[in-house]
Amino acid sequence: MIYAATIFLSSFLLFLVQPLIARQILPWFGGTAAVWTTCMLFFQTLLLAGYAYAHASNAKLQPRSQAALHSVLLVIALALLPIAPNELWKPAGTEEPISWILLVLTATVGLPYLLLASTSPLLQAWFARARPGVDPYRLFAVSNLASLLALIGYPLLVEPFLGNREQVVWWSVLFALFAFLCSGLAWSISARKQTAVGQAEENSAPPGRGEILLWLALSATGSVMLLAVTNHVTQNVAAIPLLWLAPLTLYLLTFIIAFEGGKLGGKLYRVEIFWSLVLTWLVGMAWLLVDTRYQFDLWLQIGMYLSGLFVACLFCHGELYRARPAARHLTAFYLTISAGGALGGALVALVAPFAFKAYYELGLALVALALLAAVRFARLNRIARWASLGVLLAVAACAAYDGARFQNDVHASARNFYGVIRVKEYGAPGQDYHLRRLVHGVIMHGEQDMTESGRRKPTSYYQPTSGVGAALAAIKEQGAIRVGVIGLGTGTLASYGRKGDVYRFYDINPQVIAIARSEFTFLSDSEATIEMALGDARLNLEREPPQGFDLLAVDAFSSDAIPVHLITKEALAVYLRHLKPDGIIAFHVSNRFLSLVPVVARLAEEHGAHAVLVSDKGKDGDDEHTTTDWVLVSRVRKALEAPAIQAVSPEAPDEQPGWRTWTDDYSNLVQILK
Repeated sequence: MIYAATIFLSSFLLFLVQPLIARQILPWFGGTAAVWTTCMLFFQTLLLAGYAYAHASNAKLQPRSQAALHSVLLVIALALLPIAPNELWKPAGTEEPISWILLVLTATVGLPYLLLASTSPLLQAWFARARPGVDPYRLFAVSNLASLLALIGYPLLVEPFLGNREQVVWWSVLFALFAFLCSGLAWSISARKQTAVGQAEENSAPPGRGEILLWLALSATGSVMLLAVTNHVTQNVAAIPLLWLAPLTLYLLTFIIAFEGGKLGGKLYRVEIFWSLVLTWLVGMAWLLVDTRYQFDLWLQIGMYLSGLFVACLFCHGELYRARPAARHLTAFYLTISAGGALGGALVALVAPFAFKAYYELGLALVALALLAAVRFARLNRIARWASLGVLLAVAACAAYDGARFQNDVHASARNFYGVIRVKEYGAPGQDYHLRRLVHGVIMHGEQDMTESGRRKPTSYYQPTSGVGAALAAIKEQGAIRVGVIGLGTGTLASYGRKGDVYRFYDINPQVIAIARSEFTFLSDSEATIEMALGDARLNLEREPPQGFDLLAVDAFSSDAIPVHLITKEALAVYLRHLKPDGIIAFHVSNRFLSLVPVVARLAEEHGAHAVLVSDKGKDGDDEHTTTDWVLVSRVRKALEAPAIQAVSPEAPDEQPGWRTWTDDYSNLVQILK
């Protein structure tokens, strides 16, 4: 069927372009997960614009005028191909990242994405005009199925086998095919005469204000739950790359089930039974929110929140399908759903980072879901009414408790585009025990013994027995040294600085720089000259003249996620340009979920350099010692054979001969999952 095929292709391209374009601009903004959240906001907003265009053109224009307008826009979009962000859009480092990302996306994929976004409601309206009396809403399930396949297929089939340029070319070819099909349908439907059944639907009563508010509330709640759960599991539970894929997959799956409208949707979403599941999972998610005993139980956390997201979104989307209007008002219905999705995205991506100092979105999303469930289930029976009210009160109490608990032992906190950072303090000034720790999500990013006798000692990942500690000890024998550090944290490495040394730190987050200077003393206590460069480290290094570093520490891997652009063949070439001939690059590769050692070893081999792995496990019974893995890379083998490095028992790094070298055009995160 031509309608289903065109909708399928448009939705496939719609969701394929999201990871494709986000992957290309990710390196420009530090590789942070917040880039994806901002991209999601852009895509949801443009989806709203596409639905608004579909609604307005369908309501205001005659079929022939609508076909002409749509065809012209498709031709203009074809003229803008291929899609690829221009190098001129690369940020200098001082720009506000959210607005800059939105500008880049608008200039790069704005019009093609808008036309793809408008396709599903437009073609469903055209289908209703051509086939009156046949349910067009099932085509929405086809649309979401295509979106789901694109989303799953990108990391599994597209990214591992096609480079950026090839992805752009193939996407552009498929878009041209879509434009041909869509334009043909537009002109064919404009020639059809309206039937008597179609005229009867034209006269159906428009939806009331209450119905529109219900559509908006249900779609916004589903969107907020999607992004809140995504943020929670990727930043507070496990920062596993591509984990955002699972929540979005479940979100789309619930749309498919709810709007399929046949036996599948009818069996899986029966509100007279499903209400008990919604309330049960609400209680389960609220419980995990406050019970810290299971904070690091990865499978329990992910299992509960992902299954809870599925139940929550199936409730929201199942209720949307039950409240759908006649086909005459189909575009208004989809416009409202899209508005709710964009509203939810804006609340999480725009409002929350500036309104809150911590991640309160999940607790608030659970409260909103419980309130909506109480309203909808109150009509079922007395048990459902009182149970939903009780769950609402319990969830609200848990959310309030979680908000208060988040600030326990917190000396200072800040939140911006790059996430939430907290300074946790244990003990007090003047006591024998006084410790400050920098935490990003649930991951420590450095700590300092604040007592007078301990505050100048390197701690955590940077102790003298670590790879970077041994490398610094080795090069100190040369006299005054120049050290570059990608990723500031607390500034711990500055504690190694001596008079005459220069330590140049690169960090993209201005709040990290402010907190390192105001809450920790590593920088101010250091005898070395401290230099600071704000912005993405790689972009800064590409612009700067050779720095002549004796050592460059690459330690900007936020939580357990990695900015891929800092660990590619081209990135290592940039680092080597700034290194002295016998200098050392120290890659911090400690990671619970990813095996990065073979990746770095392959990069070193590609550049004719040598590499060793230093695993610092600490001594038995030393609970305060932080386990670390560092890979040291140098052009000169003798530099890695220095006595100070040999003293920490370096090993030959693991190699994977069958793996492709990571480049700016190719990486494979799935392959390195432990």
